[in-house]
Order: sequence, then structure tokens, then C-alpha cells
Amino acid sequence: MDAYGQDPRLQPTPDYGNLGPESDLQPSPPTGPQLGRLRALAAAIVGILMALVLVAANSGVARAAWEQLSQLLTLQGKPEPASPAVMSEHELERLDRQGPQKQAELLLERAVNHYDGANDQIAARVDRWRGRLKLTSQLNSLITTALNSNDLRVRAAGIEVDLAALEIAKTPQSVDRLTQQADASAQSERIWALWTLGLLGNRGVETERVAQVLIGHLHDSNQEVRHWAVEGLAYLGTNETIEPLLQVFHDDPSPLVRERAACSLAQSGMLTQEQRWSVVPRFLDFAEDPSLDAQTHLWVFHALRDITGQSLPNDAAAWRNWYSTSGK
Repeated sequence: MDAYGQDPRLQPTPDYGNLGPESDLQPSPPTGPQLGRLRALAAAIVGILMALVLVAANSGVARAAWEQLSQLLTLQGKPEPASPAVMSEHELERLDRQGPQKQAELLLERAVNHYDGANDQIAARVDRWRGRLKLTSQLNSLITTALNSNDLRVRAAGIEVDLAALEIAKTPQSVDRLTQQADASAQSERIWALWTLGLLGNRGVETERVAQVLIGHLHDSNQEVRHWAVEGLAYLGTNETIEPLLQVFHDDPSPLVRERAACSLAQSGMLTQEQRWSVVPRFLDFAEDPSLDAQTHLWVFHALRDITGQSLPNDAAAWRNWYSTSGK
């Protein structure tokens, strides 16, 4: 099976902090009559705003209205809810009249936007979607967005939809088959299997066994196989994955693999915030380790900032001092 053809997310992710493969979707620029309408609309908006400015110069009421309008037009400040983040009755009534593809797309979009009830609906329906979804560019984009969410439950929803779209049953038999594929000669089959094993293990399917399979591939001679074993461990997200990821970050000869291990510990995958905080002392040690090269030291400081939310400089002593007084 060709992993790149089967799952578009299985693309190299060389930049630290990139939680998922990048989308290549580009919006189509407006042309012809559409462009003319947009220009006319823009001109009208500019005229209205200029008129408001002139009126505001002579009217306290108008000035107050303009200040309110200008505030709403900015991107700064606290979130301004458009409506309660709840699945509407209309949407829920319409779901059963739609096909699996539309259901999955709508519910995953709502989950990404933290609508109450969206995850519950996905959990109730996802098993019926398996084998009935197409991994279109739209669904792929939604899954990738979900896997990049700052909410682990949304990431879990993305995993569930991904497995359904890939037609992977959450059974020990799937782990058997994927474990065999992870040892296959074709690189594309191996990396696809390692990624998918991590997703299955995260959903409670043969979790301990999956961890051992993925850890066993961390010393493979093939860089890409090690890379995707790291990605699989990141999404497995158990305590057992932390020490192997730390060792990979410190010792792997490939910068790509070390970078993915750092990101897996700091941001991507399914480790909890508490689990990520547990590796801070080790990263502090790495920051002072003279055996690591400059690039790896840079990733250490990136990881520390991502885990802690602190904006300290790339200075080991500053980080050590902050940690000793933080009470963590």
C-alpha cells in the first residue's frame, strides 16, 4: 500500500513545531465580473468609513459609534462569541438526512471550533462511517486541523475520523496486519503502518504491544522509518513513550528525527500537558550538554518555551534559575 497515496498527511514535516503535514490548497483568485463586484463593494465600504470619520469629527454620539465600530473591526482583544458554541437543533435534525461524508465534515469542523456535542456525535457515528468516507482535500484539511488543535479531545476526534477514512478497524487483527507491514521491504508501507499503529494504540487497541513495536523501529537503519516510528509514538501518547523519545532526541544521528522527537515531546501528538512538563528537567540537562550540537541546543530552547509558555532567552542558566524558583 502506498502511504503517500493513501493518507496525504504522511508528508515530511521538517520544521519544528509543525504538528501536521502542510496543506497545499490555494484559493482561486477572483476574476472577471466577480473581481468587478469585489472592487465596487470595497469602494462602497471605504466611502462609508470615510463618511463616518467626517461625522465623528462633529458629533460626540457618532464618534462613540465609530469608536465602537473600529473596536469590533480589530483583531485584538478578548474573543467575541458570534453565538453559543452548541450544535443547533437544526443541524442535529439535518445530520441523519446527510451522507457519512457530510456528517464527518460538519461534525469535525464543529469539534475543531469547540461546539458542545460535536465530539459526542462523532463518537456515536464514527464506526458507521468506516469504509464510507473519502479522504478528500476538504476532509484531509479538517483532520489535519483537528490534529493541530490545542484540545486533546479534538485531536482524538481527528484520530477517530482518520482511522474511519482509512478503513482501519479498531481491532487486534489490524495491529497484527500493520505490525507485519512495518517490517515490509517497501518504505511507503512501513511508514504508513507505523503512523497508523500509533493512532490505533491511542484509541486503546493493543496499546502496550504497539508501544513495543514502535520502540523497536527507533533503531532502524532507515531514517524515514525512524522518523515515522517517532510520529507513531507521539500519537500513542503514553508514559512509556517519553523516555524513548528523549533518547532519540539526544542520540539519533538524523537532525530530522531529533527535531520530530523534540516536537513530539513539546507540542505534537497526544501527550498531556502534565506529561510534557515532566520532561522539563531533562531538557534543562540537555541545554547544558556539550555533546549536543548548536541546532539541537536550539531545539531544546524551542521545546522549553513551547512546554512552559515562558519567553526566556537561549540561555541554560536563565532557564535553570527560572525553573528552580517556579515551584514546579
